[in-house]
This record gives sequence, structure tokens and C-alpha cells, in this order.
Amino acid sequence: MLEKTREMIGAYKARDPAARSSLEIYFLYPGPRAERAYRRAHWWWTHGHRLLARAISEHAKRRTGIEIHPGAEIGRRLVIDHGAGVVIGETARIGNDVLIYQGVTLGGTGKDQGKRHPTVGNNVLIGAGAKVLGPFTVGDNARIAAGAVVLSAVPPDSTAVGVPARVVRIAGERVNYAGDVDQVSVTDPVKAELCSLRARVDELEKTLENKGE
Repeated sequence: MLEKTREMIGAYKARDPAARSSLEIYFLYPGPRAERAYRRAHWWWTHGHRLLARAISEHAKRRTGIEIHPGAEIGRRLVIDHGAGVVIGETARIGNDVLIYQGVTLGGTGKDQGKRHPTVGNNVLIGAGAKVLGPFTVGDNARIAAGAVVLSAVPPDSTAVGVPARVVRIAGERVNYAGDVDQVSVTDPVKAELCSLRARVDELEKTLENKGE
């Protein structure tokens, strides 16, 4: 237990530049507090005391704003940065060295039975507000952009963005799609419509001028 605590604190120090001391991380950060409660709840859950396990997890949710179901399986050195609004479902599986930001949901779609929540590999980053929904796998070293809604498997070493999310990079190489649009330089639809209207007005003005002649 002491070794896991040291690992956890070390992971937060490595990933959070705002972290000042081990005591601050252990006693004040909501992520470690929620994780410690989860470890206790998970032990009770796996030993058949499920009401007590849920009571521990619900108490932790009220104190930290982070909801981790005691049935979830979480590896080592998880970092939940900020943490507010994070939800991790009952059948979610999380590997080692995963970084999760605020507002992330590892949830289900309501259409599946049994395994309903995602499996997240090792060294995965999930950006703020991302929703990963369904019983598929997010591969090792994957990156999920802030605000993405992921509804299908994400390969290892890839980056997924958008709503619904799609993979735009694998191992650092851009993935090309038919009709692909750059996420940064995407066309402004309002601007495009105004340009179209302006062109139509110019056309009508020329028509009126020709009739006047």
C-alpha cells in the first residue's frame, strides 16, 4: 500500500506542474482522495460487500466530485487532473500510467449488457470533457482530444478528435480520409454562407444594370 501511494504521488508530481509537495497532493488533491476511496471500495466489492463498497464510493463522490464505481478495474499511477465531473463506470478497465482530465466520462450507451464500459490501455491521455462510451478498447499510448465523443475502438499510438470522434493520427502520421477536413483550418459555415449571399447580390445587381441599359 505504501509503495502504491508513493507511486501515485510521484505520478502527480511528474504530470502536474502545479504540484508543490507530496503532502499537498496526498491531502488536498481530489484525484488521490478519490483513488484511495476507490481502492477501499473495490476491495469490499470484490469480497462481496457491495452495499458497503457503494457507500464508500458515494461518499467519495460527494467529497471530490469524482465518481468511480467500485467494480471498475484500475491500474497503477492513474492521474486525475482537477477531477470535477469525472465518471468511471462499473465495467471500465484502465491500464497503467493513464492521465484523465476533468469532465471525462468512461461510460456506456445503454445498449449493451455485461461489459458496458470501455477498456483503456496503458499510457493513455483523455482530454477534458471527453466522453468514451461503449465496451470497446482504447489502445496503449492513445490520445483523445478534449471534448471528443468516442463511440468506437481507438488503435494504439493514435489520436482521436471530434464529435463523433475519428482517428486523425496513428504513430504521428496523419490519417487521410475522403473529403477530409483539417480540424484547425475548418471552413467557417457562417462566413461561407455570407460569401454565397454576397455573390448572389452581385449577380443580381449586374442583371439589373444590364436590363437598365
